[in-house]
Amino acid sequence: MNSQTQYDKRYSFEFFPPKTDAGVEKLKRVQQELAAKSPSFFSVTYGAGGSTRDRTFQTVTQVKQNTGISTAPHLSCVGDSKSQLGEILQQYVSNGIERIVALRGDLPSGMGASIGELKYASDLVAFIREQTGDHFHLEVAAYPEMHPQAKSMNADLDAFRAKVEAGANSAITQYFFNIDAYKFFVDSCEKRGLDIPVVPGIMPIINYENLVRFSQMCGAEIPRWIRVRMESYSGDPTSVLQFGEEVITSLCQSLLEMGAPGLHFYTMNQSAPTLAIWDNLDPG
Repeated sequence: MNSQTQYDKRYSFEFFPPKTDAGVEKLKRVQQELAAKSPSFFSVTYGAGGSTRDRTFQTVTQVKQNTGISTAPHLSCVGDSKSQLGEILQQYVSNGIERIVALRGDLPSGMGASIGELKYASDLVAFIREQTGDHFHLEVAAYPEMHPQAKSMNADLDAFRAKVEAGANSAITQYFFNIDAYKFFVDSCEKRGLDIPVVPGIMPIINYENLVRFSQMCGAEIPRWIRVRMESYSGDPTSVLQFGEEVITSLCQSLLEMGAPGLHFYTMNQSAPTLAIWDNLDPG
């Protein structure tokens, strides 16, 4: 992991577009609390098949205006035409957005086979470069424990290489709890000459049932010792939060000590769990 240590540490926080007026007001408070930590940027997710397209745009512009901090929309290509994607890109250029998280994305359940003119995230990265040159800093996804739809780890690394070669600047990983998986992934990238920052994605543990559900969908492994401990706290949410804080703080400390170029927190639109970990780390 030697080459990862050359990068300045960067910290970022991810939100999803709220669905209700109450959610909008809550996110305004959360973003201000997290903005006080001077992150490198915020990011805002994009629903399956572009299902939150308008709300993503509204959230990105609102967060950027309210906090003055760079805010990166997620953009996926599955389900959208090149002309639709081109219009979205020009909207972001016009609104001063300079960073995008470029993803393949998923179709909403029940829509069957993939649709859209661009099939892979590498195609989207290449298209963005073709349309806007070097205007955007492009983040892409990385999967230390392998993408759940990949045929093999080597195939997944080949897909990651394609994104880098298409013009990705840096990567954010799917969340994980096994630090060796991250180290092996980064080492494998370096052996292939893929020298971009690979920033660990961090999921604070807030609710065990939700964590299990999310992990089953995205292929993140929950180690047995974490499962056993959390199951023993069934019906005791305070103990779940305390244990989760200890586990994730330790994970973050180890990642930073081994040279990870920063951390990206999946906040789930909540500030307290992320801030508790942040304060334990005291990154400044």
